Amino acid sequence: MKFTETPLRGAFVIDLEPHQDERGFFARSFCAAEFAKHGLDARVVQCNVSSNAKAGTLRGMHFQQPPVSEAKLVRCVRGAIHDVVVDLRPQSATYRQHFAVELSSENRSAIFVPEQFGHGFQTLTDQTEVEYQMSEFHTPGAAGGFCYDDPAFAIHWPLPISVISSKDLAWPPFS
Repeated sequence: MKFTETPLRGAFVIDLEPHQDERGFFARSFCAAEFAKHGLDARVVQCNVSSNAKAGTLRGMHFQQPPVSEAKLVRCVRGAIHDVVVDLRPQSATYRQHFAVELSSENRSAIFVPEQFGHGFQTLTDQTEVEYQMSEFHTPGAAGGFCYDDPAFAIHWPLPISVISSKDLAWPPFS
């Protein structure tokens, strides 16, 4: 696996290093030792799948409050997404800055989202599926979020929004 740190300290894009032969290829997509070598929380307690029928679907912006903050490893296994992470750590030099990357079944990239980061994505194709590995159990009372178009972050979404939940529309401004 190839780890590339983003401009937001602790957030990494992770690319596969496939070993190819006549059958196709084989690659590790997760290795606790490799994550530890990069100072990342490799604990996985829950795995989730998000299935999205329409391009332009937006899910986000989500996080989980301490003491049950969660780190995520996110990979798009079918279709493509525009994935966005936002640094919400007040002590961080990149506080309130965001980073976006395209994750797709073609590029097979993943993003590691550290604890205390907001996260969301927009589907770029119909029939998109996203898998998450989570470091903490989902705790409904600790769920947080902010509006996808919050001016505090000025996140650019590449497509008009076709589908968004009422819950995601109702998140308050971050401030």
